[in-house]
This record gives sequence, structure tokens and C-alpha cells, in this order.
Amino acid sequence: MRIAVIGGAGFIGSHLVDRLLVEGHDVDVIDDLSTGSLGNLADARTAGSGATGGSLKIHHVDALSAAAESIIEIRRPELVYQLCLFDREDRSARVQGRGFDMALATMEAARRHGVSKVVTVLPASSLYGQPAASALPVKEGELTPRGVRGVVARAVVDLMSTYRERDMIEFTALAMSTVYGPRQRPAGGVVAAFTDAHRTSTAPRFDADGRQTRDLLYIDDAVDALVRAAERGSGLVINVGTGVQTTLRDLWTRITAGQERTAPQVTPARSGDLLRFAVSPVRARIHLGWSPWTDWSEGVERL
Repeated sequence: MRIAVIGGAGFIGSHLVDRLLVEGHDVDVIDDLSTGSLGNLADARTAGSGATGGSLKIHHVDALSAAAESIIEIRRPELVYQLCLFDREDRSARVQGRGFDMALATMEAARRHGVSKVVTVLPASSLYGQPAASALPVKEGELTPRGVRGVVARAVVDLMSTYRERDMIEFTALAMSTVYGPRQRPAGGVVAAFTDAHRTSTAPRFDADGRQTRDLLYIDDAVDALVRAAERGSGLVINVGTGVQTTLRDLWTRITAGQERTAPQVTPARSGDLLRFAVSPVRARIHLGWSPWTDWSEGVERL
């Protein structure tokens, strides 16, 4: 199968590309390298050389440019992964709003050039508001967006649903929890930030007292859900997470286990920050045949 991965040089995208090539797919990476890196694709460039597995072609273009649509037109992928809608490092309203523009451009290119399905990743932590402790792990249902990021994510779901109903372009939207693993930049997530802080002997930042919880999902598990979504879960928003809450305190303790550690820098809680969060993987188990298998402590150990 020919597959386009928009954002394929990023953290999640590069790991997905590695998996697709091993499975023998022909992959086109579309990435402007603003947050991704060709270094992330070093293994993929070797695997995609034609000696084994599938083939790889990297296109250094902006996903919103006419050149990106031309690639879809010329290469004719059957499936498109759109992985760069939400910038984690720049949370400004302008940058988050650009994610909707990219989703629209992707769906239009899919409509014009015969793409059968689009799979995208949404930030689960922005889709469900401030869930009560009794509602955790949160299940898919009515989306109650938190902040501009959440509003844009819900709009992307509505957009993709419209193209599915009007133009018969299938989609699956994976609402992912906190993904972590190799190749993640320190600013890309709490695990990467804490790991970098420990490596450099600097103080990690705890907003409030560090008792906030997150649902930590290892990258290999996340990629497996993406691969399964290629042929399953059409027309659905599906949570991808472990359902397990881990406090920031416990995470820092695990990363520094048995070693001298720097005391965290405690700052006041920011308005709108999540206090507790985890997503239910039940729908993913039913519709994708997917379940997480990497315990967060084991995943951190691999780092």
C-alpha cells in the first residue's frame, strides 16, 4: 500500500514510518521539519532504500502548501496519516488554529485525488474538559473541549465527519493520551522533560504540588494503534491510552530511582491545567483490536 505520512519526521511520525516500512508499505513523508528532524528518519532511510521492506520518499514541504497537495496528486496514496495538526511546544491560539487549516487542506486533497481514508491524532487531554475523578478513565462521548486547542480538535472531528458523509472519505481520529519514548524533544512531553532534567542535573518543574496525574502511553503502543486504524475504527473518535493515572511525583521518583536527584521547582498551578487525567481504552479494544501492553514504569526504564 502507498501511504502518505504528514508530519512523518516528528516524534510519533518517525516511529510510525519505521513500522510501515517494515511491513512493506511505500511511504511518502511530508514534513516542513519545523519541529521534526531528518535525524528521526535515519533508520527509516536505511530500511526504505529498497533492500528490504517498503520504499521511502521524503518531501520537505509545508503541509499547507500547494506542493503538498501536488504530492498527494502525483503519488496517489490510498491512506494518509495527518500527525502535525497540533503543535505541543507553541500553544498560541494562532498556531493551534493553523491545525484546522491543515486538516481542511488534507481533506480537500483527499477528496480531489482519491484518498480512501485519513487517520489523525488528537490531544485527548484537550477534548474532555476537566473530568471529575469519578469519571476517570474518561470514555468517548460528548466532546467538551478545554481551551482553544480543544475547540480546534472538536472542529477537526466535525470537519472529517462532514467529508465522510458528503464525499465518502473514511477517517479515524485517535484521541491519544501522553505519548512518550525515544526521539521525543524535551519540550515535547512531561516524560521527555523530566528525563532531560535528570540527565542534565537541572530541576524539573512541578506546577502546584506534583500530584497531577497523566495517562502515560509508550510510543510503540501508540504506533500499533495507528497501524490498526488504517483498516478499522472508521468514522469514530477512539481513545488511545492505558486508563492508568500516574502522578508527576511518582514519575520523577521512577526516573531518578536509586540516584541523587535535584529537587523539583514548584510553581503555582496555572489556570485551566488538568488535575487528573486518563482515558479508557475499551473502545480501542473493541474497534481496533488494540490494548496497551507497556507498563509506564517499564517504558521509562527503556529510556
